Amino acid sequence: MSQWYPKNGRVIFHIDMNCFYASVEMAYNPKLKGKPLAIAGNPEERKGIVVTSSYEAREKGVKTTMTLWQARKLCPNLIVMRPNFDRYRTASTEMFKMLAAITPFVQPVSIDEGYMDITECEQLGDPITIAEKLQKQIKNELDLPCSIGIAPNKFLAKMASDMKKPMGITILRKRDLPQKLWPLPVGEMYGVGEKTARKLNAIDVITIGDLARHDVYQLKQVLGINGERLQNRANGVDPRPVDPDAVNEFKSIGSSQTLPEDTTDETEIRKLMHQLAENVERRMRRKQAAGSSVQIMIRYHDRKTITRSKKLQTYIETKEDILQAANELFQKHWNLEPIRLLGITVQDVDEKQNIAYQLDLFTYEQEAEKEKLNKAIDELTTKYGKNPFRKLTNLEKDEQPHTSFQKDFLDDYKR
Repeated sequence: MSQWYPKNGRVIFHIDMNCFYASVEMAYNPKLKGKPLAIAGNPEERKGIVVTSSYEAREKGVKTTMTLWQARKLCPNLIVMRPNFDRYRTASTEMFKMLAAITPFVQPVSIDEGYMDITECEQLGDPITIAEKLQKQIKNELDLPCSIGIAPNKFLAKMASDMKKPMGITILRKRDLPQKLWPLPVGEMYGVGEKTARKLNAIDVITIGDLARHDVYQLKQVLGINGERLQNRANGVDPRPVDPDAVNEFKSIGSSQTLPEDTTDETEIRKLMHQLAENVERRMRRKQAAGSSVQIMIRYHDRKTITRSKKLQTYIETKEDILQAANELFQKHWNLEPIRLLGITVQDVDEKQNIAYQLDLFTYEQEAEKEKLNKAIDELTTKYGKNPFRKLTNLEKDEQPHTSFQKDFLDDYKR
């Protein structure tokens, strides 16, 4: 057993749920199993965006972020469903509870993936046995498939979980890198996006092995400090611990949404801005946080994306303040071309208990009472899906479901 649990090393799992949204829908309705299924933000719209799809749909070429008209062209019998986030949130929480029953060292990173450090779990058996039991438990109890990567650190575990899907279990040790990791294209490496891959290809870094062996000085010239970090990862070096409290660390809180179709309609844009600001306010209130910078993101019809931010003199937390700052940025930087996606983010965020609020003595009680009301409204909103006390205004009619998903529930499995 000592060969599996080294004295000076770690044993890390990366659990990756396969086609999570689609798999949850299939578990809920078994008649969908084996059929091409897509979860899309706006199923009624030709330009609705595919959030995720089943393997049967992927075999036909259906991909995430593809428009529905493109997806249906590739797969005419595609079944399209709206996202049911309450259903996905419940499944995610139950899955993470299973992980936490094995070890307290669990770090969720999104609704459908997370890390486990099982270094201290020798009494439960070898890592493969633990992984097989966990995979079977998730499948038997939730009817959901997952892949598990086993490695000495988080990066290699993440890469390993991608190597066999669905229902795969893959071990990736440092001695395996020349055979299993280095032959892969550098663009398949976790942490390397399309732009970074193009920059690396331009300096003859084609595979992950090329990155592992390349001159570090040139990498830093091209990518800055990230060049050295990526080279370390390519060589299997990643000292980051599995941190159960990482989900509580945040520096920004935002919300973004793809529009049903590219638009220059200011009424439609204004409607979405209100909705995004409201989402950000609710998430900040749930975390009891405030921030001192606001950023907007605009993605145009040609996929060109810009971000612009503004540093504020005070901390803000309300929809009105967020919207005012975001609108100023938008009016200043929108070039009047059709918009595909909008995002609003409050940055430089901290918990309110850490911020020295200078509340006026005469308004303190009023602020405190408002906090209680807001908390009650948030609890009801979480339960029923929309603020039950707010009248429907013209800006709120025909709300479109979001294709983005907040992460502020990821520690619910501990409760």
